[in-house]
Amino acid sequence: MMETLTIGELSARSGVAPSALRFYEREGLIHASRTSGNQRRYDRAELRRVAFIKIAQQVGVSLDEIREALASLPENRTPTKADWSRLSARWRYRLQERIGVLERLRDQLSGCIGCGCLSLQRCKLVNPSDRLAAVGAGPQRILNPPMD
Repeated sequence: MMETLTIGELSARSGVAPSALRFYEREGLIHASRTSGNQRRYDRAELRRVAFIKIAQQVGVSLDEIREALASLPENRTPTKADWSRLSARWRYRLQERIGVLERLRDQLSGCIGCGCLSLQRCKLVNPSDRLAAVGAGPQRILNPPMD
């Protein structure tokens, strides 16, 4: 029989509050069985799911994206290294895009980000006549950098 954890044990081991674990369960991100006394019991493998959720949220991944990724894992068995590798491969491009946005934000936040404000002296050089407005609304130099 697989070792199970109480909600308190899962919380202590994962660093995630019990209230958040209950929320993740309601959202279908993690799964628990119930004892005859209706207490939650989590398979030890749920620790990996919780760690994945915690890290993904930390870097700004939405719950919908997390849910979609976790749905790709098998439900009838503990995910294997190969299962997690497939999930990782599918996320690689998405994460690389996110890293690029974060790097551009870090490097360009003090200058023109292409939002159309034209309030910075530099914008007259980087975005003359608000030409990036033709590309779309918002911070175009960060979200959709021009291909020079």
